[in-house]
Amino acid sequence: MSESRHESPVAKAEILIEALPYIRQFFGKTIVVKYGGAAMAEDKLKAEVAQDIVLMRYVGMRPVIVHGGGPQIGEAMAKAGLTPTFIDGLRVTDPETMRIVETVMVGSINQEIVGLISRSGSPAVGLSGKDGNFIKARKVRHSRKKGAETELVDLGLVGEIVAVNPTVVRSLEEAGFIPVIAPTGADEEGTTYNINADLAAGEIAAALGAEKLIVLTDVDGILDRDGRLCSTLRRDEVEKLQEEQVISQGMIPKVKACLRALEGGVKKTHIINGTIPHALLLELFTAEGVGTEVIA
Repeated sequence: MSESRHESPVAKAEILIEALPYIRQFFGKTIVVKYGGAAMAEDKLKAEVAQDIVLMRYVGMRPVIVHGGGPQIGEAMAKAGLTPTFIDGLRVTDPETMRIVETVMVGSINQEIVGLISRSGSPAVGLSGKDGNFIKARKVRHSRKKGAETELVDLGLVGEIVAVNPTVVRSLEEAGFIPVIAPTGADEEGTTYNINADLAAGEIAAALGAEKLIVLTDVDGILDRDGRLCSTLRRDEVEKLQEEQVISQGMIPKVKACLRALEGGVKKTHIINGTIPHALLLELFTAEGVGTEVIA
């Protein structure tokens, strides 16, 4: 038997021992995972993310999944002859687009994720923000700079979260289920709004008093002015990168989600590349981690 084969079991044991302090630290804690990007589009990555989430549950964590669905919604819009429009990473949503968002996000993607997690070994339950009055929303008032002035932009049926009622998620956690949340919500009149999944994840993490918020995306994390990965950033450093427009486009809502979660008491937030196999486990259970850690 070769020396490498003799060493292999020891190496595996060392990996498990490295994970021990993190398993102990996060036992019984809520970890909110924003699931999106290519990790939702490729079958192999989807299976790996589901396995990671189930492993989290079986070592005593309480994972809560908030998912997006941008590419799938874009495909459905193209089939309907509609062209998506984005402003600062937010999808402009007219009534027809909103119907597609609900059909794809709540009716299709949410149930697919629930099925993947369930088949990987842990029961899961799908929710939209309208279930149990979980997310109360209102029409977002979005502004952006145009030269020296600031202008209001109408995004249609795009909402912002007014309040999150954590009772339904807490009940599911206590019963041993993994909640899988589609980010829609309704106002007092019953109007349904499309809520950016990143921003929803930040608000939900704050409302649940989560230990961590982990945002899965298609890039390695936040890059500095020279295109190098930032492994750790403080709030003030992030705000400076925003002012300098180094952070732009689709990264804007991800960063806003992290800052909102920190403001709400979440201890640490992370933006990681979901196309790396088992990226969640690498972030949670290794000293090096992956991606960018955003701290208060």
